[in-house]
Amino acid sequence: MEPRVAEAVARLGRQENEIKLLTAEIERLKNFGCLGISPSLEGLRDENAKLKYRLNFLRKSLQEERSKTAKSMININSCLQEVFGAAIQAAYPDLENPPLVVTPSQQPKFGDYQCNSAMGITQILLKTKEQKVSPREIAEKITKNIPANECIEKVEIAGPGFINVHLRKDFVSKQLSSLLMNGVQPPAVGKRKKVVVDFSSPNIAKEMHVGHLRSTIIGESMCRLFEFAGYDVLRLNHLGDWGTQFGMLIAHLQDKFPDYLTVSPPIGDLQAFYKESKRRFDTEEEFKKRAYQCVVLLQSKNPDFIKAWELICDVSRKEFQKIYNCLDITLIERGESFYQEMMKDIVKEFEDKGFVQVDDGRKIVFVPGFPVPLTIMKSDGGYTYDTSDLAALRHRLREEKADILIYVVDSGQSVHLQTVFAAGQMIGWYDPKVTRVTHAAFGVVLGEDKKKFKTRSGDTVRLIDLLEEGLKRAMDKLKDKERDKVLTAEELRAAQTSVAFGCIKYADLSHNRLNDYVFSFDKMLDDRGNTAAYLLYAFTRIRAIARLANIDEEMLRKAAREEVLILDHEKEWKLGKCILRFPEILQKILEDLLLHTLCDYLYELATTFTEFYDNCYCVEKDRQSGQIVKVNMWRLLLCEATAMIMAKGFDILGIKPVQRM
Repeated sequence: MEPRVAEAVARLGRQENEIKLLTAEIERLKNFGCLGISPSLEGLRDENAKLKYRLNFLRKSLQEERSKTAKSMININSCLQEVFGAAIQAAYPDLENPPLVVTPSQQPKFGDYQCNSAMGITQILLKTKEQKVSPREIAEKITKNIPANECIEKVEIAGPGFINVHLRKDFVSKQLSSLLMNGVQPPAVGKRKKVVVDFSSPNIAKEMHVGHLRSTIIGESMCRLFEFAGYDVLRLNHLGDWGTQFGMLIAHLQDKFPDYLTVSPPIGDLQAFYKESKRRFDTEEEFKKRAYQCVVLLQSKNPDFIKAWELICDVSRKEFQKIYNCLDITLIERGESFYQEMMKDIVKEFEDKGFVQVDDGRKIVFVPGFPVPLTIMKSDGGYTYDTSDLAALRHRLREEKADILIYVVDSGQSVHLQTVFAAGQMIGWYDPKVTRVTHAAFGVVLGEDKKKFKTRSGDTVRLIDLLEEGLKRAMDKLKDKERDKVLTAEELRAAQTSVAFGCIKYADLSHNRLNDYVFSFDKMLDDRGNTAAYLLYAFTRIRAIARLANIDEEMLRKAAREEVLILDHEKEWKLGKCILRFPEILQKILEDLLLHTLCDYLYELATTFTEFYDNCYCVEKDRQSGQIVKVNMWRLLLCEATAMIMAKGFDILGIKPVQRM
């Protein structure tokens, strides 16, 4: 049994025992009078009510737990790891933490999975016990100790000690039927953990540019994955909405729109507004002085200056929201301003614990292993980004009680964030063995010249311009394929947005986030190869197979309950196994946060489906008349299972497929 499933089953057992105890306790309270005991009647009623409430709550959660555990998709790799873990433990009980390596087989002739632990155990026995045993001999001993299980048909030892595993066809068929009846369910997880994801995080008064694209897309997809897996996810937008730049913006606002307190200022282009105020700040000494005064008045919470600040933030918010709406992004705004009141306590806590040093009037904190200290207070008494980031970290750990904290921020911030995290550990805010605090770093977006992506004039590419260009190119592509002649106007628009935004997201997510990637509309809109365009077209074709055979959803549901999925053809077998690898792919990404693994899997699933479809007739037609003569329903169910997995994969990636394209 898979560890997560075993944990859920154990939890069910504990809850059932508690229900029995609570039921007995309620009966005991009912019998107080018979036993000659006269407790307070009100106290008795209160205690009885509390126990009944607890009992009802437990019964309800027990039913939900049973339902979830029964419907959860099984992670076959985890099942096999548990089987081989038990076999290795039985074969070598004295071995501490033996290597457990189970992977899908790369070639069908070597079975479906491989256990490659024997070679590692050979090395351990040689080093720790000075025993020279061949890997093949170890593999034989492991296979003799494999416990009874529902998934393995047979095992074979190959080469120096590889254990080739062949899955049972009835097991795979049963899992596919469960998928079709219960829908795509996440693998069973243990305790429901709180996950906080910090992503997107643009700066107020500056337009979102291509540099914000990666954080926004990657962060959204990570949130969707954790939500699907059953975690409690808080999506935070750490806006740059506080700081000295607001002094010059407010001073410029006062000059340009003196009646801003009573009449909403028509700031059309906030980027131009920012550039004007910056030019004045750099060239006009009097304006610069007034800008500094505005900062002081803002920080002292003067109502007029707070109003000016809010006006500027609102203009930016509306612009950001246009992009979030296009890309279907959901965020809770919690910018730097949110943490301002906490800064004083941060400095005091580090001072009280003796971590603060004074350097030329600045208050700094050295963190072991990091050469550059954190500056938590400037010589003028002001706070810094370091203070703000420490305040955010503490709030997310203490107030939000995050079990997992993920910062989706570019690689350039790596040293800074690692220093902040290490400072949090040093002061005792969290234990990395208990709480996972991670920087999900990513590389930069490059132009086709392999340099930082810029406009022809050398400016940063505005994100809204990029999205509009994507829409234009997607429509051109659809018209080139003459889709405008077969789709309604509404279907064409849906296909346009699906392709445009889907391709932009997929081009990013299909690359390892740690690497830089080249942005190319031509490549991402190509409907050949590992692109969203190819996958979206493949998905619509799969969905059309049943429709063209006049098989509706109700007929498919009925077939899923009654039909046995026959997996006799090698391509049926290959597709069935590929579909069921979905949970292990998701589990890997939950651990390493590398979403390109999901993209690679979806591409493999689509190409495996094409092999199946080319070799296995789903719908058989008369060659002369074209009339349908036979529908192979089990194969249509394989089509449906493929489409279900692809649809959930798209959903996690934030891509919206359409039924007709």
